[in-house]
Amino acid sequence: MNEHSIPFQIIDWNKVETTEHKGEQGSAYWNTLQLLGLRIRIVTYSAGYLADHWCQKGHIVHCLEGELITEHESGERYLLKEGMTYIVSNNLSSHRSLTEGKVKLLIIDGDFLLPK
Repeated sequence: MNEHSIPFQIIDWNKVETTEHKGEQGSAYWNTLQLLGLRIRIVTYSAGYLADHWCQKGHIVHCLEGELITEHESGERYLLKEGMTYIVSNNLSSHRSLTEGKVKLLIIDGDFLLPK
């Protein structure tokens, strides 16, 4: 195995510690699995959540429940509904999340999203 090999494993998200991250409004609750060069999270945003920063990090974001609004610093907004996914590499977007209702997401990010 090389340093980025991931052996088969099952993740019981109910047993992964939850951490709270306050936004400008509301809170985000993260259950995080950190591997070498890879972070996998289940993130739940409270109703009325607004991120407290503009993010340039790349992500794969899949909406499990609810609806997420992704706002770009340019003012564009995109609606991600249950069953939809967005993908962006690092430094290709300045974005933040906001919600009207509660939202649950699967978010994957890591070294593979660094631009070449």
